Amino acid sequence: MTGRSAPTVLSPALRAWLGLIAALAALVVVVLGVLYAGHSEPGTVDRWVIDPTADSVRPPWRHAALATDFLGEPVGAAMLVVAAVTGCLLLRRPRAAVFVVAGVATTVVTATLLKSLVGRTIHGDGNLSYPSGHTAFLTAFALVVALLVTGWLGLGRTAGLSLVLAAALVAGAAMGWAQVALGAHYPTDVLGGWCTALAVVPATAWLIDRMAARPVDRMAADAGQRDRS
Repeated sequence: MTGRSAPTVLSPALRAWLGLIAALAALVVVVLGVLYAGHSEPGTVDRWVIDPTADSVRPPWRHAALATDFLGEPVGAAMLVVAAVTGCLLLRRPRAAVFVVAGVATTVVTATLLKSLVGRTIHGDGNLSYPSGHTAFLTAFALVVALLVTGWLGLGRTAGLSLVLAAALVAGAAMGWAQVALGAHYPTDVLGGWCTALAVVPATAWLIDRMAARPVDRMAADAGQRDRS
């Protein structure tokens, strides 16, 4: 028994920077939630971006928006997660597979709880909108994959952070555009969903690494005691 642990899902080189980003993202989520709690109309920022009251795209862009939206629906989301988990297991990375499920699930659950807590609606009282769950999901999925790729490739702080943030930006922008274009969310809902993923995924990665390290630490301590005896 060597006490050697599996590769971490959160690269040590990115830990401090992503911790700071997560804290700032959480602050944005809270501030927007307070500002728009109980609202049922677009705010000033929303109207400055676009008037999100109805579908604003027509074919062929509407088809692209619907295809992107599908990735955040239960079937599309499940397909992405299953594919990622399968890839991790084929590569014999069980901790990575756990991270895929936990990172995405924790983000979606957090977004769902925030919707009920904030109570912002669009197109009627039954349509809770803040934060955007679709945007939170796809951003979280992109973050998880980017973090795993960063670790597997052994990227340094600059390259790793650039990859992770670029993945989050592209995924969030794509899904955010689709949600606003289809009239499903206000632009600030999209921002809230994006920041929810940025806040939750790094924290989940850190927690998984800490939990996985405990048995190894105990084994190393026990081995040290045996050596001294």
